[in-house]
Amino acid sequence: MSDGCGAGQAHHTEQAAALREIQTPLKQKYRDDPTAALLTLRAAAELGDEGVTCSVQTGRAMVTAGLHPYSGGDGTLACSGDMLLEALAACAGVTMRAVATSLNIEVSGRLRVEGDLDFRGTMGVDKGAPVGFTAIRVIADIETDADENQRAALLKLTERYCVVLQTLVSSPEVTLSTP
Repeated sequence: MSDGCGAGQAHHTEQAAALREIQTPLKQKYRDDPTAALLTLRAAAELGDEGVTCSVQTGRAMVTAGLHPYSGGDGTLACSGDMLLEALAACAGVTMRAVATSLNIEVSGRLRVEGDLDFRGTMGVDKGAPVGFTAIRVIADIETDADENQRAALLKLTERYCVVLQTLVSSPEVTLSTP
């Protein structure tokens, strides 16, 4: 009679095999033709007709963004700063799950993302105050069957392959222009 522990490991092994089956041909395609790996993702915001708002199509729902209460909003609309942190949390979470699956590691829990802002900068109160986040922390509140070396690899590879995290770390050129 089984105690069920082996069933979880077998399921995880199946998930790892399924992920490899999907990703192996993609990886080969990108090795053979590096231009096949290039993609331009797009997002658009429709400026709101009333108040200081805009709407963004997220792929699953329309989100109306507005000012954060620290800059005059009433707190009923999404804040773009929160959305940035949410995008980082989502990307790091999906990346961690993919890495754990590839490494055949069981992991559960949650990722928390915190970001520090000084609203004097964005409000134009102090020209010396920074506009934007001054620090962002991703905290992994996770439980795993991994040993210390595997856990360190899980965190290192999640950090390395998380698109949003690496974008923030590498600070790519960003421009604002008209067509």
